[in-house]
Amino acid sequence: MPLALLALAVGAFGIGTTEFVMMGLLPDVADDLNISIPSAGHLVSAYALGVVIGAPLLAAVTARMSRRTVLIGLMGLFVVGNALSALAPDNGWLLAARFLSGLPHGAFFGVGAVVATNMVAPERKARSVSLMFLGLTVANVAGVPVATLMGQHLGWRATFLGVSAIGLAAIAALAFLIPHDHEHTTAKGLRGELAALRSLPVWLSLGTTVAGFGALFAAYSYITPMLTDAAGYADASVTLLLALFGVGATAGNLLGGRLADHSLRGTLFGGLTALVAVLALFPLLMRTELTAAVAVTLLGMAAFATGSPLQLMVMEKASSAPSLASSANQAAFNLANAGGAWIGGLALAAGFGVTSPALAGVALAVLGLAVASLAYAVDRRRAPVAGRERIVASHVPQEAEAVHH
Repeated sequence: MPLALLALAVGAFGIGTTEFVMMGLLPDVADDLNISIPSAGHLVSAYALGVVIGAPLLAAVTARMSRRTVLIGLMGLFVVGNALSALAPDNGWLLAARFLSGLPHGAFFGVGAVVATNMVAPERKARSVSLMFLGLTVANVAGVPVATLMGQHLGWRATFLGVSAIGLAAIAALAFLIPHDHEHTTAKGLRGELAALRSLPVWLSLGTTVAGFGALFAAYSYITPMLTDAAGYADASVTLLLALFGVGATAGNLLGGRLADHSLRGTLFGGLTALVAVLALFPLLMRTELTAAVAVTLLGMAAFATGSPLQLMVMEKASSAPSLASSANQAAFNLANAGGAWIGGLALAAGFGVTSPALAGVALAVLGLAVASLAYAVDRRRAPVAGRERIVASHVPQEAEAVHH
């Protein structure tokens, strides 16, 4: 695998750290800015909104630029957003800075996935994407806990300055390791890029991402009350257990990338099926501390085993605009984050029990399987048509030549 993938992983590490560290810093931020915890929670939403808006927009408007230049520019915007977060004088400015920090998130992963797959042989494409995502999963194991401790001891502003430093390191790595490229998309401007997304298979792939990762976040958003109220863990132990989730996510990401190079759709169906099984067992596994720790680890493995296959599938379905489609998949991931948490909260608010969000996740994972199955059926129906078109096209020049003579 090219060393250049390390540069993408460093950028992913910084992005993953700033995305998830806010959850642990909410009390500190709320106290410092004299706002309530729910108001501070809007900072999480502001970042997610930035991702959803910025992912397709930035990928589309930079489509004609060198991808190396785009990656460096996106990471520069990331550094600016986090530095402004550290310097924000009040909640309004911090909301704007967090939104700005989220803008480059999806486009970086989207364009980065295209760059990663272009640097390797076709049979290693999924593994190259998984190695870029490795930075994101490792951030949950090391980056977020360290950044949270930094914020608790040095102040939350120090955390965002530290994340900015990671961004600067990523810029240096991108500049030195990513090869120069001068290839531009074949699509003509923003309209051409958006036209490439008018494909039903693309939208079915994006729908699978929303449902599949929505299943993860329906449960994961409420993992702390499950671990404390159902499994009996002390509050102080939750951080370690969340690191176990990161370990499982890292292992699942690497395994999914390797398996997807052999069978892209098989890995996707297998990961979603495993996610259904793990979530269905959550009420049982949350009865003891040991089995709860196993459940958290397996949840990370099952969910992130589908990450690389979904990213690669969206890119293949929109081959004329892979950067835009890949970035749109990151927007879908963040929609899954918000939607899954909302649906899991509905189950909890309805009084179905502390582990009920996991069962809501089962329903979403089954929906993801259904959408993926529909996408498979559409592909099978379209394959013979595409084959006939290729045969007809191959005979057109001969027929045209005969008519000419």
